[in-house]
Amino acid sequence: MQELLMKRRAAALAVPTNDMAVRARLRQLGEPITLFGEQEMERRDRLWMLMAKLDVEGQLERLMIAHEEEEAAATTTAQYDVEEMLQYPFYTEESKALLDARIDIAKYSIVRAASCLQRAHRKRDDPDESMDAEIDWALKKAESLFLDCSEFGDDRPLSGCSFSHDGKLLATRSSSVQTTNVKTSFQGFCLEGTQGTCNYVAFSPVPDHLATASADQTARLWSIDGSILKTFEGHLDRLARIAFHPSGKYLGTTSFDKTWRLWDIGTGEELLLQEGHSKSVYGLAFHHDGSLAASCGLDALARVWDLRTGRSVLALEGHVKPVLGISFSPNGYHLATGGDDNTCRIWDLRKKKSLYIIQAHSNLISKVKFEPQEGYFPVTGSYDTTVKVWSDLDFKLVKTLSGHEAKVTSLDVGADGNYIATVAYDRWVNIWLIRSNGKEQSMDVD
Repeated sequence: MQELLMKRRAAALAVPTNDMAVRARLRQLGEPITLFGEQEMERRDRLWMLMAKLDVEGQLERLMIAHEEEEAAATTTAQYDVEEMLQYPFYTEESKALLDARIDIAKYSIVRAASCLQRAHRKRDDPDESMDAEIDWALKKAESLFLDCSEFGDDRPLSGCSFSHDGKLLATRSSSVQTTNVKTSFQGFCLEGTQGTCNYVAFSPVPDHLATASADQTARLWSIDGSILKTFEGHLDRLARIAFHPSGKYLGTTSFDKTWRLWDIGTGEELLLQEGHSKSVYGLAFHHDGSLAASCGLDALARVWDLRTGRSVLALEGHVKPVLGISFSPNGYHLATGGDDNTCRIWDLRKKKSLYIIQAHSNLISKVKFEPQEGYFPVTGSYDTTVKVWSDLDFKLVKTLSGHEAKVTSLDVGADGNYIATVAYDRWVNIWLIRSNGKEQSMDVD
């Protein structure tokens, strides 16, 4: 009799016909949404009989009302959360110092970009100017590179070098940092004061200043008399590389804590902490007009950042192993990267893609650097003990510099385009000189 009553009540109940709705109703009633081997019609029949049973027991209406109240409460809470999120967005407010720095960088970059544009227009409109002839002249000069001098650097392998802005001094890094007069080979001061191994050294665009990156998680600003001017603390792991902003007012540091940071040299304050790499950040370079920065890391990725907004505007994917070297071309739109996959990639920032892949060396590329005046040739240094000069026109090999007996760890190109300095694990510093007709010549800079 009870079974007959249940069937009558079931016939009067509204049971969903859509299988998804049937599953949802079963979930509402706290029942399994499906049984092993159960078909759609069998599932609907099970729901039908379950609802009829609960209806006979007087529980169906109570359960459905309770569930509707729960759904209404959940909807109200979700709406409140959305409204609260819209009303109170989560973000970290930038400091006044960072805002001032961004304004300063924007003003600086506008002036530099305008000057570069005027120069390009003048060259284009001048009938006596021939870009092809100028490039050929620069590459022929590069072909004349020869080993001018070789100096013993230190008792330990050398892993960094940097020319001063005027090209008169060269700083080299091993267990300590030493400066050498390029013309006279006279060794200057030795920097002391780092608590850990010094990993890198770079001269500032501002005369008489240079900076070091150390394994003690700090960077230091030095005067050429050997005194410490500023110490920059904040990284959580050892530093890899440092680079000066072209204005000379800011310092960029990269670290194995997967970040790179921008510092105010005047105050020593950390302005910007940038995250975007999944592994250690290794290399850093600034655009010549100061508007952009480019970082590379052990995640085989390079990123381009807009310093005026702090955003990553471009991710450059293509290397299959860690990217160790990065350099902007003075032409403003080429970027070179080199890495553990033995290749040097030339990227076109206008097209946002790789322009050319140079199968450069037989071992990893430790450093890549564009000629700093016009960017007519990039230079790569490698653990295969060689340094190579490439044409930025067709990316063909211009010159191979062989003079080291061990891994080449770093290089730098003098500001006048005449000198290339290389350092290696063999503990020697090599200075390569460009000559023309037996006389030194520097490229004209407007």
